[in-house]
Amino acid sequence: MTSLHISSQFDGGNIKVINKDNPEHIQLEINKDVNSGFYQWFYYRVGGAEGQSLTMHLNNAPESSYAKGWIDYRAVASYDREHWFRVDTAYDGEKLTIQHTPECNTVYYAYFAPYSMERHHDLIAWAQQSAIVQTETLGDTLDGQPMDLLKIGAGKGKRSCWVIARQHPGETMAEWWMEGFLQRLLDPACPVARELLKKAVFYVVPNMNPDGSRRGYLRSNACGANLNREWAAPTPERSPEVLLVRNKMDETGVDLALDVHGDEALPYNFIAAAEGIPSWTDRLNALTENYLQALVQASPDFQTEFGYPKDEPGKANMTVCTAALAERFDCLSMTLEMPFKDTVDSPDEYQGWSPERSQALGAANLNAMFAVIDHLRQDASIKDMVFTRKAVSYKKHFLQDSPIKEDSEE
Repeated sequence: MTSLHISSQFDGGNIKVINKDNPEHIQLEINKDVNSGFYQWFYYRVGGAEGQSLTMHLNNAPESSYAKGWIDYRAVASYDREHWFRVDTAYDGEKLTIQHTPECNTVYYAYFAPYSMERHHDLIAWAQQSAIVQTETLGDTLDGQPMDLLKIGAGKGKRSCWVIARQHPGETMAEWWMEGFLQRLLDPACPVARELLKKAVFYVVPNMNPDGSRRGYLRSNACGANLNREWAAPTPERSPEVLLVRNKMDETGVDLALDVHGDEALPYNFIAAAEGIPSWTDRLNALTENYLQALVQASPDFQTEFGYPKDEPGKANMTVCTAALAERFDCLSMTLEMPFKDTVDSPDEYQGWSPERSQALGAANLNAMFAVIDHLRQDASIKDMVFTRKAVSYKKHFLQDSPIKEDSEE
């Protein structure tokens, strides 16, 4: 029997080895984000594993940030770090247990298909080759990594549409979503993309939290800040990522803001809006409903029945991105959530919710944006907003108790 080697010393890795002497009784723990106590993201490799029946216990799963997220959850595995599949996983309230017999000597396990910083740089490098894309480095993170912005399109008088992802670094499906969104938006053969770019300039931040992504964190940046609670008063010392992006938003204005996330507990794709802000209006409500209906038509993977409870009027958490931007810019502002598990309505036994399905949902959002683009400005009449019931479906691969976290999982 070959002795096992277990490591997470790579981009995005996270695991602590307690005992690996017995392949059928491996003891592991997930490391916490620095200065915060958040943890749930894991990503590690096992060497010397071919043909061995592995039983891996994550002993501190019950105390993780969202323990109910382990119910009906299955971990992902990969031999090549490109194709990820689900493996047998069980949660008994005391530990999370992953069981698998690898077909190769080295195998990787993760909470969801990882999205490395190297792949992020590949995405930026690919996008900048388009004639309609300008790249900009907004500044540096606390670890000295660049904050990348893609400006797509140009022209005066157009709507300013902001799309950001991965404020919480462990929610890797958000950057997979970005691949599908950007692939379609930059496709000159796509009529929806062409029409959108006649009317809007897009500002895209594919990764809001490079430091947490590289360090293998769930929700925090390099100093332990939850970036999605920093939008009321970001600082260079604690949340430069948010400060840099918000300052740029002040320069460009914001007519539409979409913040892309993942949810540990709910097995659905859904959108949370900004109903609880002080200045919520019928106009913003109509825009939101129009967007939701268009996305339902564009993607059978999206639904509106299940999600977070709506905030009561005036009760929104104004430190959260969606609420802060809706109030600051009087704009359509939303948080899109995807599952770590699978969708109840359209399950995939082999992959569960996956990078490919995240990409397809990213592409489908262009249909929803197209449905509201003419009505984003305040001078648009609410009477003219006809809720879209038909939309063009388009899917293309890039390169080819309470379910609420904190006050919400946003």
